[in-house]
Amino acid sequence: MVAQDTATPMAGGSEPAEADRATAKPPLNDTERRQFDLVRRFGTLGALLLACGSLGAGAAPVFNPVPDMPVIGLFARLPSVAIACSYTGLFAILVAWLWLGRFTRPDKPRLATTRQLNRVMLLWTAPLVFIPPMFSRDVYSYLAQSKIFLLGMNPYEVGPAPGLGTADLLARNVPNVWRETPAPYGPAFLAAGRAITSLVGGDHVISAALLHRFLELIGVALFVWALPRLARRFGVQPVSALWLGALNPLVLFHLIAGAHNEALMIGFMLAGIEVALTKMPPVPLPGEPVAPITRAELGYFLGGALLVSVGAAIKFTALVGLGFLGVHAARRLGGTWRRLIQVGVVSMLVSGVVLAGFSMIGGLGFGWFSAALSTPGQIKTFLAPMTDIGNVTGQIGIALGFGDNTDAAIDLLRQFGMVASVLIAAAVLLLSFYGKVRPLTGIALAFGAIVFFGASVQPWYLLWAMIPLAAGIAAPRFRIWVALIVTAATLVSPMPTGSSPTGGGFVVPESIVLALIVLAVLLLLVRNRIPVLGFSLWRKRSLTPRD
Repeated sequence: MVAQDTATPMAGGSEPAEADRATAKPPLNDTERRQFDLVRRFGTLGALLLACGSLGAGAAPVFNPVPDMPVIGLFARLPSVAIACSYTGLFAILVAWLWLGRFTRPDKPRLATTRQLNRVMLLWTAPLVFIPPMFSRDVYSYLAQSKIFLLGMNPYEVGPAPGLGTADLLARNVPNVWRETPAPYGPAFLAAGRAITSLVGGDHVISAALLHRFLELIGVALFVWALPRLARRFGVQPVSALWLGALNPLVLFHLIAGAHNEALMIGFMLAGIEVALTKMPPVPLPGEPVAPITRAELGYFLGGALLVSVGAAIKFTALVGLGFLGVHAARRLGGTWRRLIQVGVVSMLVSGVVLAGFSMIGGLGFGWFSAALSTPGQIKTFLAPMTDIGNVTGQIGIALGFGDNTDAAIDLLRQFGMVASVLIAAAVLLLSFYGKVRPLTGIALAFGAIVFFGASVQPWYLLWAMIPLAAGIAAPRFRIWVALIVTAATLVSPMPTGSSPTGGGFVVPESIVLALIVLAVLLLLVRNRIPVLGFSLWRKRSLTPRD
């Protein structure tokens, strides 16, 4: 169980002095700084290789101009080489991130600085900004839904193919599984997408996709800003939070390269929580008098609640963050049920105004609530436990002679999962109200239940829980488990193309083997300068100075 909030440094400013003293560590020494610089360059090389590979192995649009371009078109004409290049970059970034964790471990006597981590983030992100989408084709769904909205139709009622026609350029780029389905995203996101489509024109796929990536980068910038500040508030090393939350390979591969709108949802949610806590004093200890709420404290809380509500208008699940923020504010005001109801009413009014305002933009109405709940369940992903259990149950029924009831079993288990996730989130909210769970930890646990019991699960959904938790828990054992989960999720992620390869252009197993060989050569070249992560296999004595 996590320590109570009353034992957590929580001063009123954006950078609490007590928390700064609790988390302050000396900077890296010269040897460690040289190793850190090499790790940074190793990851930058990986990002550059991934960017080069994207030219031939990315989720390119149907009409791809890259093959006709001089020099860079070579990657598109050699797709298997592009796949090998992409996977080499992917593996190199993953290894560099694991290496980087050594310089951000909370129990180390010397740590990298947030400035150093921010520089690494910039260098690893820059090569991925102007590349084709990777690991997913969802951005093309964003474009098609935005065009439907721009043309005056309701994207919550019609899908890309019915709304635009199967011959439409944008509809043809949408994955088959999503061509008939309505939009599952919030009205704020569709309003931003409509603005992009209006700016560049309805059929400019490449420029619109790049602008969508810039939109997601706003979300990334928001949680990069919020993470170290929230970490200081909860007694966590800021660099540890940045390593786990911002430099996470799943962020680089899926939120940036894949341009998923989770970046905006998480960014607005965490930025809103940080703003709301800016003037909020610590939760009073038992027996201490409860200070009356000040005008500044109320203003910052309302501003933070507004930002979290904007995140919910992008993806509805961000409202989880508003619930835990409200519970924490109620505890600050004395922790009575009366205070909880008062804060809950204020929070619901703020979110209601924000969500209603966005819902009325363009006459979309409130149909997006049902679309957000029903649309993801129209596909089956092997990462969703409820779907997997349903498939197994169906196969057992077939083997026992009961017929094929697989779809019915999946539907039943998904209904069970929805109820279970709501009950778990409510239970964690109650624990947070009684001070047994910190707000960020509670958000992560609730999101974890939603993802685990969800109808559809993708690797980047793990970030819903991982990024808030990065600023809420600092235990070394927790970091190890997360590193293992991130590694596994990276390896089971979709191919860089965003879908299974078609035709004879790709030779995937051989390309991955080649990528591993190239990675092994790169590791051999640097083994003497970064003697970490078991590299003593090649040396009898580690060159790393004693801590």
